[in-house]
Amino acid sequence: MNESLLQTHEGVVRPEWIDYNGHMNLSYYVLLFDYATDAFLDRIGMTESFRADRQASTYAAEIHVTYLHELREGDRVRIDTQLLDYDARRVHYFHRMVDLATGKLAATNELLSLYMDMTRRKVAAMPDPLLATVRELHARHSKLPRPAQSGHVIGLKS
Repeated sequence: MNESLLQTHEGVVRPEWIDYNGHMNLSYYVLLFDYATDAFLDRIGMTESFRADRQASTYAAEIHVTYLHELREGDRVRIDTQLLDYDARRVHYFHRMVDLATGKLAATNELLSLYMDMTRRKVAAMPDPLLATVRELHARHSKLPRPAQSGHVIGLKS
């Protein structure tokens, strides 16, 4: 791994994902981001076997999705992921969905995930090997510019 973004998912907008406005429905943006989350967690060591062996998982504590460019049937997308921050119990990361034909940023997804001890169904500290991998990735990604869409608060300007 270097300090570049992690490429975590590529896909194509399916016909059944198109809504009455003729573009991809918001729920499928979230689905694609969820696929990227699974790949991101695998990359940091939270694989299926890790989760089974450790009886651990993650829960999403908060997500924010920003829609910037509509996607239509057949559009190809790539999702890149950046680790923004972490502590022993939480991981804060950011996905960018890019329309591969135009290069436009189609949507973003900012997430805060909690490390869970599934035997107690409680938030817990990550084990040292996992935390070391997260620490190493954060050291690399902290050199990247922070995404403009991160940290947004929803509301109307007065």
